[in-house]
Amino acid sequence: MISLQPSPKKLSLLGVFALVVALSVAQFRGEGWLPNADTVKTAREVESHSTGTPMWTNSVGFERDTFTFARIRFHRAPYGTRSGGNWHTDFPDSDLNLSHRLQQMTSIKVNPDGRVLNLTDKELADYPWIYMVEPGRMLLTDEEVVALRKYLLNGGFLMADDFWGEVQWDNFASQLKRAFPDREFTELPMEHPIFHCVFDLQMPKNKLQVPNIRTGMESQYSGITWEYHDGEECREVHVRALFDDKGRMMAIATHNTDNGDGWEREGEDQYFFRTFSEKISFPLGINIITYAMTH
Repeated sequence: MISLQPSPKKLSLLGVFALVVALSVAQFRGEGWLPNADTVKTAREVESHSTGTPMWTNSVGFERDTFTFARIRFHRAPYGTRSGGNWHTDFPDSDLNLSHRLQQMTSIKVNPDGRVLNLTDKELADYPWIYMVEPGRMLLTDEEVVALRKYLLNGGFLMADDFWGEVQWDNFASQLKRAFPDREFTELPMEHPIFHCVFDLQMPKNKLQVPNIRTGMESQYSGITWEYHDGEECREVHVRALFDDKGRMMAIATHNTDNGDGWEREGEDQYFFRTFSEKISFPLGINIITYAMTH
């Protein structure tokens, strides 16, 4: 596993050149502006922002009997953190790559198209697992707050990912607090079954940190996997959960880590794939989905 301390390893001139080229390519594979952000309904409607996405099919007649990666569209507050991103960060590659790995590595059959939803969509209840990315600057409407509360209390599950630092956490937590004013997030210990139900993640929690592709590629020489946001070194990984009255997990928040980049960027760099995608982000993502669907 990668060390969180700076490494004394030296770069050869060839290594420096290769790293610079790779980082330059990664830098320009950004999500950027999504022209159909307000209307897109599936991940297949958007061109890959990375190395392409896998295709697969399910048995005829069973196309609807599948798990669907459902991404939530939300508004970005005009204030708050200086570095909070958009709801479509890592889209569509992260959604389709994780969906493919879930189909490939478990017995779960998975929708090959994915889905994009608003919290107020009538069909939200048809999707038992939803995903929010970069919610550190998220702002929900009153109608969305009511819809989210109803969805989670009726058996739905939310995963929130890729937000960094206390400023972004406070914003996300305050938005969830509007839906659940009487509940608090609980830090999950590494002994919790969600870390072991499919892949046995035997590691300290900080070893679950997945950086963005650029920081991840540089980490083989620097040892740094954390990011800087709002003047803070975001070194400590947190995995927190929100429970209902019966103890069922309704939501999980992976904070100070970027699982979405691990899913999206799996084909861009061998070191990043072997260190972060293969060992952390895909196993954790599959564990979270499997746990949510079975509890």
